[in-house]
Amino acid sequence: MYNDDKWSPVEGEYLQGFLDQINPIDGKYKVSAQTSTVSWRALPFYDQVVLVQVKDATWSPANLVVYYLTEQGNLFRLNGTSPPIHEINAKAPVKITEDNVLEYLRFFCFFVRGEEGPFLIAEDMNNADMPKTMDPQTRSVIEGTVRPATYEGKNEQGFFLCDAVVFYSNALFIANFAVQPTGMIEMLDDEPIAADLPIRVDAPIA
Repeated sequence: MYNDDKWSPVEGEYLQGFLDQINPIDGKYKVSAQTSTVSWRALPFYDQVVLVQVKDATWSPANLVVYYLTEQGNLFRLNGTSPPIHEINAKAPVKITEDNVLEYLRFFCFFVRGEEGPFLIAEDMNNADMPKTMDPQTRSVIEGTVRPATYEGKNEQGFFLCDAVVFYSNALFIANFAVQPTGMIEMLDDEPIAADLPIRVDAPIA
């Protein structure tokens, strides 16, 4: 998630203090200053909240990345369920605008998961969470399907309307979303485009 250069490392005493606060994660993942890397980034829809990611070379699966939202010293573990996000949306509060609604959609759909994993907003093949290896036919199908998410204006209730291609489990579909100013998201409609693909999104966060 967010595979770009906007992350800043957490180092020194701040790193040790943070690791002491979370160790062991979920009661099972150990962290240490020797093996763990921690970094943070701002999110455009919060003023006082940052996203923190934790990686560790000793974990299994090796591609596990753990995320927290931090708000004035309070930690909210992003574990694939919606309550941590809704709690911080009410506290912060979340500030969704026409300029950042697509970023919020990507964030919410990645971190609030179904039984088969994230609802990845699939906009291009360079997304770090897209499957890395695929046969030429599958690649052709996906390349011909993914496209940038779009903001389509507001409805009469003041909800932000968005369209996006979603990669969930081993299928791609086009979905229409209504994003409420409070951060609640409703999927209004979805239309399958490609099902039963031989690959799936593999981006564990818990």
